Amino acid sequence: MPKQRDVQAQRELLSNATWEVLADSGLPGLTLRAVAERAGCTTGLVMHAFPTKKALLLHARDLLYDRTAVRADAAEAASPDAFGALEAVLDCGSDGDADREESRVWVGFLAAALADYDLAERHRAANRSFLARVRRLVAACCPKWTDDRLELATKSLVSLVEGLNVLVAADPVAYPAEVRRAALSKALAELKPPDRSGGGRHSG
Repeated sequence: MPKQRDVQAQRELLSNATWEVLADSGLPGLTLRAVAERAGCTTGLVMHAFPTKKALLLHARDLLYDRTAVRADAAEAASPDAFGALEAVLDCGSDGDADREESRVWVGFLAAALADYDLAERHRAANRSFLARVRRLVAACCPKWTDDRLELATKSLVSLVEGLNVLVAADPVAYPAEVRRAALSKALAELKPPDRSGGGRHSG
C-alpha cells in the first residue's frame, strides 16, 4: 500500500501537470494523455487518480478555485484594513501572464459550464464563495448599510471584476491593468467613508 506522502506527491504532480496543460491548450486540450505526457507518467497512472475525462475536468475546476482562493486569502491578510482588503481581493490577479492564463481558463470553464450540470454546480459554488467574501468585506467597510444596499454593492463589484476578466481574456491590449484598476477604483469610491475621500489607499 503506497505511503500517504507518496499519494499526495503523486496528486500534486498530476495537479501541476493539469494546470500546465490548461494554461497552454485550454479545455479542448485537457486530456488524460496530455496530462500524462506533461507529468512524465503513464496514462494508467492518471486514470488511477481520474478514471474519466469528467473526473479530470472537475478536478481542474477545483484547482482553479483553490488557486484563486489562496491568492485572495493572501491579499486580504496583507491588507491594513477592511477597505484595503476589499480593494486587494478585487484587484488581485489582474496583471501578468499567469493572471491572464487564469482568466482564459476561467472563461473556458464558464463556457463549458453552460452545457454541463456538474461544472455549472462547481462554477456556482465558486462564484457564491467569492460573493460571500466580497460581501463580508463590503459590510466591514460600510457597517451602517442595509442588507439590500450591501447585496447590490457586492454584486455590482463582482460583476465588474468578472466582466473585466472575460474581456481581458479576449483582448488584453484594449483592457490593460491601468484601465481595469481605474474602473475598480471608481467603483470603490462609493464605499469610502467621508474622512478617506481625499486620501487613503488607491489602486490606480
